[in-house]
Amino acid sequence: MQRRRLSGAEQRELWARWKRGESLRTIGRALAREYFSVYRVLAARGGIAPRPRRRAARVLSRHEREEISRGLATGVSLRAIGRQLERAPSTISREVARHGGRRAYRAGGADAQAWHAARRPQPCRLSQVPTLRRLVATKLAAEWSPEQIAGWLKAQYPDNPAMQVSHETIYRSLFVQSRGVLKKALLRHLRRPRAMRRSLHARRGGPVQGHLADAVSIRERPATVEDRAIPGHWEGDLLLGTVRSQVATLVERQSRYVLLVRLPRRDTTSVVAALTRQVRTLPRGLMQSLTWDRGTELSAHRQFTVATHAQVYFCDPHSPWQRGSNENTNGLLRQYFPKGTDFSRVSQARLNAVARRLNQRPRKTLGFQTPADKLASIVASTG
Repeated sequence: MQRRRLSGAEQRELWARWKRGESLRTIGRALAREYFSVYRVLAARGGIAPRPRRRAARVLSRHEREEISRGLATGVSLRAIGRQLERAPSTISREVARHGGRRAYRAGGADAQAWHAARRPQPCRLSQVPTLRRLVATKLAAEWSPEQIAGWLKAQYPDNPAMQVSHETIYRSLFVQSRGVLKKALLRHLRRPRAMRRSLHARRGGPVQGHLADAVSIRERPATVEDRAIPGHWEGDLLLGTVRSQVATLVERQSRYVLLVRLPRRDTTSVVAALTRQVRTLPRGLMQSLTWDRGTELSAHRQFTVATHAQVYFCDPHSPWQRGSNENTNGLLRQYFPKGTDFSRVSQARLNAVARRLNQRPRKTLGFQTPADKLASIVASTG
């Protein structure tokens, strides 16, 4: 039996549900379709909804074409039809000639043909400016995000609109391969490589944290830490791998500078010792506080404070947004260390190289300055 194609209304509902973050199976149940049928529709567009089609005000409407058809049937001249519709005679002449002439012109067929012809894709700037296209591809290969590339181009070429492009255009050129602009292989360089672009509203789960003795709550953290006015305040957590392997991630709140620490074990003694060694490599005074998740790997936080003179604050349970910079960084790191990575096989040298790569990428929140440059300016001003 032939499968029934999705109607226009069903396709609009599909894309609306996808944008809200619903799963393939949930959308399929709502439309009475198998989830792989939903997947085929989404995958053909890379998960990016097609722009809604609208008829331009300057083109002939269906009503105008019906008036043309009636005028031709009653023998009215093209010039008279143009005066009646307040259109140029040449517009009416081209319309009639394009759709069969006086004898064969039909309003319905002419309107359908014109609507179909208007679907031809419009060239985007990346396809028209080879220098811009090559530059964007190079930055993508260097693991820059589309938003970073767009911001950098705007700062680099402020007086040359031809060398600027929006991050949305870059995403569309990557996920909608029918455009034929950027190679699909560049998708693997995105921070979270996937076949389709997901909605920001897609649900994500979180871990369950335990109880900590003598933990100082984030609610007691000074306001100067909260507003990032003073450097030297960090956020930290563990990035987990397979075979009970893990890496500690540290992010300085003002500059977003990243440090990665290899952890051979997850017990609190090992974690505190490794973090202490890393903190002692920083310039004096650059670690004043550390905000951590409620994981028991830092239950020996008092020993860490004694060794580094850095106060440790702990987030509320199930509140990862209280370490927003660190959560974002852990997401970025999954580009280099996807889920299933065995961190016991990853050397500290490799971790340092990845951290250096992140620290040399421009960040929108820093005005497209790099974390490395931002931290260098902080150290210079405090030194």
